[in-house]
Amino acid sequence: MHRRTVLKGLATLLISTRGSAQTAPNPSNPAYHKLAASYSAQNRGIALLVMVDGQIVFEDYPNRGSPTRAHELASGTKSFCGVMAVAAAQDGLLSLDEPLARTLTEWQGDPLRSQITLSQLLHLTSGIPGGTLARPPTYQAAIQTPAEAPPDTRFSYGPIPFQIFGEVMRRKLRGDPLLYLERRIFGPIGLEYAFWRRGPDGHPHLPSGAFLTARNWARFGELVRNEGFWQGQRIVDAALLEKCFEPSRVNPIYGLTWWLGRPISPAQRAAIGRVGQEIDTLAGSPGLPDDLAVAAGAGDQRLYISRKLGLVVVRQAEGIVESLAGRRTGFSDAAFLRLLLTGQP
Repeated sequence: MHRRTVLKGLATLLISTRGSAQTAPNPSNPAYHKLAASYSAQNRGIALLVMVDGQIVFEDYPNRGSPTRAHELASGTKSFCGVMAVAAAQDGLLSLDEPLARTLTEWQGDPLRSQITLSQLLHLTSGIPGGTLARPPTYQAAIQTPAEAPPDTRFSYGPIPFQIFGEVMRRKLRGDPLLYLERRIFGPIGLEYAFWRRGPDGHPHLPSGAFLTARNWARFGELVRNEGFWQGQRIVDAALLEKCFEPSRVNPIYGLTWWLGRPISPAQRAAIGRVGQEIDTLAGSPGLPDDLAVAAGAGDQRLYISRKLGLVVVRQAEGIVESLAGRRTGFSDAAFLRLLLTGQP
């Protein structure tokens, strides 16, 4: 996944401050929904779904989209990994703070990789480079990647850490990580994916492999919004799930595989290197909640969650390949969400 693809569209949203809004957000206003739907459709959108307090209040499927059309999530897939990790911690399979070398025994003699914890890996602060964007390596190639820096000193976005996580889970389970995700998370909430890419090694791509309908992606969002509950049943421990939304000290706008709508200072931007330079300014976005969590993929695939507003929003769009090649639309997360929540551009 191209850093610019994921970050440039998110920039205004993710660095938004908590300034007071001129118009209080109203996620249930049908007029606002139509404004946001029009904006999305004009920017290659094929699906827009809005849920408030667990109920679908709006759907729109322009540009040959439909409720039954499964679409590639691109890097939106990554956010499944954080929830899978905390579910595995709940099941006693692992600890977020355990050294990965406990499982990846070939790392035990490495001065840098022997220090890396699972939390650092999934916060993308392990010191291992992200790798070639949109080209996940095999699990074996991923775990052979040397660290370039000590843990918790830099943020590096890309597919390699997620493929390493896949190998960690494969060894913990002695089986397929995707089958665990199906059994542990997808099955209990009735989520069905249409397709999931696998590599030449036969293992599932965890950075970018999933194809889902908007309604199925919204099911996952609702589980997260509702703190791990689904229709009265506890699926994921709430305290562990909250770990997904705790940023690292290296990058305050990225949690455990989720983008976070948090302020970021110029000094923090500089500290995260190239990624920080692609984030525009600290300008606030009136009308947006301060607890936004976002699963984001190329072509402006988005799953937005705000517990304060009881809100889950799925936005899917054409143009993934074009986006990866640098040919983006004018879509802005902040402009879209302002229209959706306040009716103002």
